[in-house]
Amino acid sequence: MSLLPSRFIYVCLHFLVLYFQLQESQQSSADFRIYIENHTRNPDDLSRKQVRIYQLYSRTTGKHVQILGKKINANGDDGGKYALLVVETETFGSHIRIKGKESGYYICMNKNGKIIGKLNGRNQECVFVEEFLENNYTALVSAKYKGWYLGFNRKGRPKKGSRTTQTQQEVHFMKRHPKGKVDPLEEFRFTTVTKRTRRARRLKPNSNTN
Repeated sequence: MSLLPSRFIYVCLHFLVLYFQLQESQQSSADFRIYIENHTRNPDDLSRKQVRIYQLYSRTTGKHVQILGKKINANGDDGGKYALLVVETETFGSHIRIKGKESGYYICMNKNGKIIGKLNGRNQECVFVEEFLENNYTALVSAKYKGWYLGFNRKGRPKKGSRTTQTQQEVHFMKRHPKGKVDPLEEFRFTTVTKRTRRARRLKPNSNTN
């Protein structure tokens, strides 16, 4: 009979230990989630992972996004100076800021869903999140206004974010290097390996073989 209280105490202690472990795990997860949210909401200069220069080819117009200043359109020529974009990629996720190399203005979206250019790109309205689509295109959704995408109509004019969806061709873009300029590392990185390319590599003769 004396063993019964001892077993009861042991079981209680066991459940108490499990309870504290669970509480600690939940607290750690919550703290990490808050840390991520704070850094994605208020990224600073030290959190930037990389800066790239490329063009955004519009699926709708067949031209490139260009930042003229406060005005932005998708009628830029391949290699045009206003079509060269400086893309700043944040450390957490695929958060980016897009600035015109020539004009120095950032692409931003205001509370009305209007696409405008701003010299100060630190505002959250100037942050977009990359969404990679199955058709090899990229969509850019506002980090502040969920579900509102960067998009242009067939005339190259910006569409209101509230009138866009991910499935529309108006919001589909493709990253491209300026005409005549290719980054070897980038070209290697985005080369798709298929069964056909693997077979071609196996059949390709070794240049070192006599």
